[in-house]
Amino acid sequence: MPGTGTLINTLAVVGGGVAGHFAGRLFKEEQQDAICKVCGISVLFIAIAGAMEGMLQITMEETGKGASITSGRSMFIVLCLAIGTVIGELLRIEDGFERFGAWLKIRTGNAKDVRFVDAFVTSSLTVCIGAMAIVGAIQDGVMGDYSTLAVKSVLDFIIIAVMTSSMGKGCAFSAIPIFLFEGGITLLSTLIAPFMTQTAIANLSLVGSILIFCVGINLVWGKKIRVANMLPSVLLAVLAAYLPAM
Repeated sequence: MPGTGTLINTLAVVGGGVAGHFAGRLFKEEQQDAICKVCGISVLFIAIAGAMEGMLQITMEETGKGASITSGRSMFIVLCLAIGTVIGELLRIEDGFERFGAWLKIRTGNAKDVRFVDAFVTSSLTVCIGAMAIVGAIQDGVMGDYSTLAVKSVLDFIIIAVMTSSMGKGCAFSAIPIFLFEGGITLLSTLIAPFMTQTAIANLSLVGSILIFCVGINLVWGKKIRVANMLPSVLLAVLAAYLPAM
């Protein structure tokens, strides 16, 4: 049934949040901070792996005796990130995330939780950005195949559990944007699917990985980058797939 993958992913995030909440009580404050940084480092390496997959190419030499690794697409990345971030700053997307997080904080009785908004925004970006969320939701809607989202659910459960144990229960509420995001894509999957060519998915994965890298930076060194304002870069990356030069 279409939407099964979204439901599984949403429940996985909630479950990870609950598990992390109770696990977090077992650690002291300095231990929670260490766990947060370890989670950030893990996110950094996951993002680096995704980005390098899109940037590096193995080229066989003409003699056929060896191969070399070359990198590229630097200008593509710069343009997508620069233009996308300008659009995001003008739209003030990050402020919208924070306002919604602040509203949730009050409505859920967590007004005294000083890290709630930061935890909500950071975890929401972590689980929503990436090709698996979009491609998986399209597969779920068009073919009823929720296998990609099921795999993503396992990863999200672990990530949210670790983040919640160190940042607080605001992470669990990232289930709301993941439900709306993936559910919306599933509903519109028949319209979106034709535009998600192999090139578009590759572009999405590359730029999305860089945004996830920025999330990792914020986890390790504190909030340095307004990642939500970079989200239009992902859309530009998909649109770039239809430009001859890209």
